[in-house]
Formats: sequence, C-alpha cells, structure tokens
Amino acid sequence: MSEVERTQDMTEAIKRMPITFDKASALITGGTSGVGLETACQLAEAGVPRIAIVGRNQERGQAARDSILARKPGVAVEFLQGDCNKTADAVRVCEAARAAFGSVDILINSTVGPYGPTLLHNIPVEQMQNIILEQMMAPLLTSRIVLPWMAEKGGGAIVNIASDAGKLTTPGEAVIGAAMAGIIMFSRTMAMEAKRHGIRVNIVTPSIIEGTATYQHVMSAEFSSKLFGKAIKMAQLGVVNPADMAALIVFLASPQAAKISGQAISCNGGISAA
Repeated sequence: MSEVERTQDMTEAIKRMPITFDKASALITGGTSGVGLETACQLAEAGVPRIAIVGRNQERGQAARDSILARKPGVAVEFLQGDCNKTADAVRVCEAARAAFGSVDILINSTVGPYGPTLLHNIPVEQMQNIILEQMMAPLLTSRIVLPWMAEKGGGAIVNIASDAGKLTTPGEAVIGAAMAGIIMFSRTMAMEAKRHGIRVNIVTPSIIEGTATYQHVMSAEFSSKLFGKAIKMAQLGVVNPADMAALIVFLASPQAAKISGQAISCNGGISAA
C-alpha cells in the first residue's frame, strides 16, 4: 500500500460515522431476564427500533418480550429460542435475527453459566470443561458470526459481559475467572482487528449484581454467600443492579461512545478498582 493510499484510509476512518440508534437493529443473548432484559428495555427506550432477545425458555422469552413492549410500545421485538453456547444454535439465532431485521448492528452478550464460586479442589474434574464452555462460548460464537456482517455494512458495536473475576484473583473462581479472562482478551483482540471496519468491541465486568437469578444462586450457597457478603460491604457506592449495568451497556453501544473500543470496564459500586 502506498503512502497516499494509507493516508486515504486514515482519512476515511476519521470521517466514519457510527450507526445511530434509530437506524440500528440489536441482538441480545441472555435477553430474557436480569441485565440482558433490562438492557433490551433501555435500548428500546433510547430509540433502537428492532430488538431480538435470545433465551432457552419459550415462556420466559414471551414474558420478556411483553415487558419490553410495555416499556416501549411499537418496538419490533423478536424472541429467538436457543442456547448460544452451542455452535448450531448460535448460527441459527444470529441468522434469524439478521433475516428478521436485515442486519445486526448491536450485539450484546449477557449469558451466564449456572456455576457459582467453588474452591478448585472441590470442583469435579469432569465438570471443568462444562464450566468453561457454558461461561464463555456464547460471546465467542456470536461475535464471530456477526462480525463479517458488521464489516460489510461498515460498522457496529459489540458489548460482551464478563466479570471482575477475569481481572482479579478471587478464591473460588479459578475456573470461572479463566473463562472471564478469556472473554476479556478475546474481545480486546477482536476490537483491534475490527476497528478498521468501524466496529467497536467493549467488555463490561461486574462483580455482583443484586436482583438477578445469579445473585440469588450465589447468596444461597454457604461459601459464595460469605465471599460476596464481604464484597457487598465494600460496595460503598451501592451494590450494582441490572439498571446500572444496562445504562453502561447502552452507552457503550451508542454513538456517544464512538471512540471507545477494546476497554474492559468494571461496574461494581467501588468493590475494587479493577
């Protein structure tokens, strides 16, 4: 590539305009409850007219769709049933969203696995592979699937949800932390590869989020309740809830964050400065 061509490419990148919410279509995995559902509602309220939510339970999916429409009547909402930790489901769901709306301009991955903090020596060896797969595969698969579509259109925003466990050593989260660190590094590297196409990729890393099924799960177990009970006392700014998380995610997906990419941002109420 000549110097003139390189300069022209840089000029085009500088002039690139992000996709505005009113022209965007969003796909949210884990979108039928908790942070994913609240993010769908806030995106709708922010002006995104087409939203696909993904979940494994049909009844919960329909209830989530009704919740979004109650918050923002008139929005086109599709519920897509599937488990995006599985390759075939991820492909089918992403293609269905694209077929329904013509594009996937915003991808939010809010899936969580069913595993809580457990000391490594208490984790059955046979369970370790499943922990990794169910904690981290959905963001990897769906990001890979939609990336060429976004590149073809000339832009897009991806926000993957991981955890502070991927940044800080936390007793009981050796395997979960490995999966979260994997999501973080995958997303940051993708951000560097995809920026030439106007695609931004960021990661949100919470610690504990009250008002979610995961919160109830970890607080019902003796070890994890003690672990997170201490963390909650450190959240001097307040324990994070789904609305707090969704507000950050919506910002990162918005044109207002057009120059932000490759960042792993903690939202944890002051528990740590990860």
